[in-house]
Amino acid sequence: MTRKFSPEQLRAYFVCGSQDVGSRDILTVVDSALQAGITAFQFRDKGRSQLSDSARLQLGCKLHQLCEAYQVPFIVDDNVDLALALKADGIHVGQHDQKIQQVLSRVQGKMFVGLSCSTLPEVEAANQLSGVAYLGSGPVFPTSSKADADPVIGLNGLTRIVALSKVPVVAIGGITAEQLPAIAATGARGAAVISLLAQRDNMGATVQEMLAVTARK
Repeated sequence: MTRKFSPEQLRAYFVCGSQDVGSRDILTVVDSALQAGITAFQFRDKGRSQLSDSARLQLGCKLHQLCEAYQVPFIVDDNVDLALALKADGIHVGQHDQKIQQVLSRVQGKMFVGLSCSTLPEVEAANQLSGVAYLGSGPVFPTSSKADADPVIGLNGLTRIVALSKVPVVAIGGITAEQLPAIAATGARGAAVISLLAQRDNMGATVQEMLAVTARK
């Protein structure tokens, strides 16, 4: 059953693909994150990924089943065909991915949609759209996880985006555990992270920190 969007899902949002885990098994990594209490998982398999389309589909199916077991929304990055094939709960698209209007038309009624926005004009354009559930905004800090990352917006930029957006905002990009309180202070509903969790052996404490700062809002 497809899960509907709730802003609570943005509190501890884990983004990961095969390229982010090195020699480790991504299923084990994601299962550990789910056990630790993440509130959403985005399957972002691109960049340095070596998977074929068929292997990516098979892996996505297994990851979706894991998320279902923990009742956590399963979100696919960018690829509408893959998201539809996997019957994902949501899809996240960037400004340079498929045109957002086309995405909204294709997935309407089937899954929720998240959109990356890093500038105020992008947020103003998103405010005119019907069907965008949340915005992912950043990179707030410098990041090495995405080779195609937009320019850093900083905490001030994130604060302005949160204030302008009509929908909830999740912060993305270069976020460390020490920066979580400052992220929460901007009004963002949570943090979307890759390295902060993908490269940790013990995720429990980190996820609890992510949940704790958003619980204070």
